[in-house]
Amino acid sequence: MTYQEVLEQARGAMGPYCKACPVCNGLACRNTVPGPGAKGIGTGFIRNYQKWQELCVNMDTICENKPVDTSFTLFGRTVDLPVFAAPVGAMTLHYGDKYNDLAYNDILVAACAEAGIAAFTGDGTDPAVMEGAAAAIAKNGGCGVPTVKPWNLETIRQKMDLVKAADPFAIAMDIDAAGLPFLKNMTPPAGSKTVEELRQIVDMAEKPFIAKGIMTVAGAKKALEAGAKGIVVSNHGGRVLDQCPATAEVLPEIAAALKGTGVKILVDGGIRTGVDVFKALALGADGVLICRPFVTAVYGGGEEGVKCYIDKLAGELADTMQMCGAHSLAEITPDMVRV
Repeated sequence: MTYQEVLEQARGAMGPYCKACPVCNGLACRNTVPGPGAKGIGTGFIRNYQKWQELCVNMDTICENKPVDTSFTLFGRTVDLPVFAAPVGAMTLHYGDKYNDLAYNDILVAACAEAGIAAFTGDGTDPAVMEGAAAAIAKNGGCGVPTVKPWNLETIRQKMDLVKAADPFAIAMDIDAAGLPFLKNMTPPAGSKTVEELRQIVDMAEKPFIAKGIMTVAGAKKALEAGAKGIVVSNHGGRVLDQCPATAEVLPEIAAALKGTGVKILVDGGIRTGVDVFKALALGADGVLICRPFVTAVYGGGEEGVKCYIDKLAGELADTMQMCGAHSLAEITPDMVRV
């Protein structure tokens, strides 16, 4: 199965909103919510993608000719690529009724583990969503990162007890989901957390904790203060706040602020190819999350579609590293991109 075939099959399998475009850049779906678009005027999604494209990579082949190593270790789990499938939920609402959240997570977690990477899984108001995600991660030897929404503390405690039983190598919270309407309207209310509240949540996790939704140096420092072992520089794909800067724009300053702290830095938002992955690492990320293209891969080819997309990313990243003179991820440096 080729990636082009995955896209073609996805177009016939997805709902009315996502077009499974050849390039997932936000132009077709723009501000389509429900659907894969962004909030408000829809530029958050578009800007995320465009800013990666504005960066160029610096070719340098006067170097030793040897194979490249794309492997990456995060909290003791070694994967073949510094790439993770990002959490996503409400599949039938946004992407069509071929898969619900449980079926999607079952396919994604297994396919990613089989292909040598790992998936972050989503959360929802239906308890069965997190139960299913935890079961999928447990079934695949803990190869996954359950991502809990910023509910009230009692609900978070219940979710943490559930996911810890799956023995994942890390647990995440997409704190940027504080902007989602269904969280704002809950009783008791869910949403933003203080540093002290986040510290309590970190303690509940009893696993390396990743705070997803960091877009400022101040936010990164607060996550560090709360005890997070990792962060994801993310604006939730532009879906929770209109007219945010792109993740590529804020990543370098956040990486500089956390240098030497030991906090792992991941980034998402508009990353589509192995070349984009290389650029993200050059700007200071340790790894990346990718969301919408993995949805397309599942809808277009199931586990085979996911493998096809991961193979595509792996080939592109390895080729870019070789042509820029980097033989390991540690050798990717800021001077390998032109800003």
